[in-house]
Amino acid sequence: MEDSAIDRVFAEVDRADFLPPDRRDDAGRDEPIAIGQGQTNSQPYTVRVMLELLDVRPGHRVLDVGSGSGWTTALLGCLVGPDGLVVGVELEPELVRFGSENLARYAMEWTSIRQPEAGVLGAPDLAPYDRILVSATARELPSTLVGQLAEDGVMVVPVGADMLRVRRREGDVDVTRHGTFSFVPLR
Repeated sequence: MEDSAIDRVFAEVDRADFLPPDRRDDAGRDEPIAIGQGQTNSQPYTVRVMLELLDVRPGHRVLDVGSGSGWTTALLGCLVGPDGLVVGVELEPELVRFGSENLARYAMEWTSIRQPEAGVLGAPDLAPYDRILVSATARELPSTLVGQLAEDGVMVVPVGADMLRVRRREGDVDVTRHGTFSFVPLR
């Protein structure tokens, strides 16, 4: 993905709109910010790296796992545009509400946040996805999410401390490592 597309969406989607009111003044800080329920709004540098690895294009179908405050969901929505689809999933009901309200400010009908059914990882009912972004650390590569990738699909997921880029091709899975990062645990 061209840096200009990522620069554009970072300019269009104000991080402050996705933070609790008492933390909005901290939006310009390059650090994770607590949003409640033990979750954070990820560090902008980390989000940029993940978006670069994900290589989202207009028209893509994207799953955003651990959507939290909705910031990454909105960034992804701007990247895919109205011909695409972005589905954010979040386990915490309060964050589903908060993230959905934040996302509504941007009027992107092709984006949404929902709480998955108990015991379900991702949103398999709408699979396959061209891209999957996971903003929580898995203990091991989540095969359930790999199974929701389309052919030639890409997933970016932290596993342990490693940021992995997973590409599905002709039934095979190619995994590359791209640095170390810290996230809340994937549940």
